[in-house]
Amino acid sequence: MHARLLTWSNPENIDDGVTYLQEKVLATLSGLNGFRGVTASADKAGGILSVLSLWETEADREASVGPLSEARKEATDIVGGELRLESFEQLVTAAGPTLPSVGSWLQVRSFSMEPAKINENLVEFEASVLPNIQASPGFQSLRMLIDRTTGTGYVGTVWSDEGSMMNAAADAEGRRQAALDRGVTIGGPSFRKILFADVRQA
Repeated sequence: MHARLLTWSNPENIDDGVTYLQEKVLATLSGLNGFRGVTASADKAGGILSVLSLWETEADREASVGPLSEARKEATDIVGGELRLESFEQLVTAAGPTLPSVGSWLQVRSFSMEPAKINENLVEFEASVLPNIQASPGFQSLRMLIDRTTGTGYVGTVWSDEGSMMNAAADAEGRRQAALDRGVTIGGPSFRKILFADVRQA
């Protein structure tokens, strides 16, 4: 699975942007080959709006760039702020006992490592870190995205309530040194809420 992440910093009209996604853009997305879902999340106080689209293959994702160019321009006209576009491979996805929905809480952390260490660190993450996250109260889902060329990416975890998310954030801080010992630098958390979700395949 592959992903495209659109992030607007300092947006002015988050709610109108999400409405545009739901009422106008989703129909276009649904007609494109390989489309597997889209979610929107925001930190309104911190001035962040993100839209993550999922694609079956890298070729499907890249083929969608042209058909969606006008929608990205119109979305930015509506939302305002500065738009950053990033592309990733999805390395890990995991689901909890309840599915994420509008109103769920999302913690996003950036990470970076040497590209040569990606596979080694992935094995360690799936063996020791992921089970602890999945066992945490309130866990709903996890998604790890990476750019294999640069070794940079994001881990997003979704939680049923704010308290569960904040407890998970504290646990993540406790794992920071162990990650550094493996050559992984982890960024600070960004806390958001899910505003829209239409995911066809995890």
